[in-house]
Amino acid sequence: MLAERIDALLPQTQCRRCGFDGCRPYAEALARGESALNRCPPGGRDVIARLAALLGRPVLPLDPDCGHEGPQLVALIDEEACIGCARCLNDCPTDAIVGARKRMHTVIALDCSGCELCLPLCPVDCIDMVEAPAAPERDTHPAHYRRLYDSRRTRLARGQAEWRDALRASLAQDGAPAD
Repeated sequence: MLAERIDALLPQTQCRRCGFDGCRPYAEALARGESALNRCPPGGRDVIARLAALLGRPVLPLDPDCGHEGPQLVALIDEEACIGCARCLNDCPTDAIVGARKRMHTVIALDCSGCELCLPLCPVDCIDMVEAPAAPERDTHPAHYRRLYDSRRTRLARGQAEWRDALRASLAQDGAPAD
């Protein structure tokens, strides 16, 4: 399937800067011919060139409305300033931010895709984006980020299913109709 081949070329940051809810929806739109191939700042010129070759389209410069190309970044939390609001936990597509409500949070740098989705959520502005540390694992980061993202989606779906089952059981116990 073409969308899968396109998705495999994307950096899997799930940053949404392309205007889609993640790399896969962007890949599907590209496969349908409904989006330009120059909307991925994390992938930059290299990804644009690979997408152009795959799709038989001309190489375009990165769309400046989507952001700019730069080095791989990761989130860094100023742990002294963190108030433990946990707002950043919900949107992290790779579960790279760890912590608990009313407790300090931190970032697992190797798991952070640099999506920047946590930045606007922080009410005390204690998250900065810094250049990612060099590590051998970075060579395979798109596959690593995809696994983390898929794992998170599975965990969230399982939680939703468990919540629905518990609600149905509670309603059935109260004598209310389950659906």
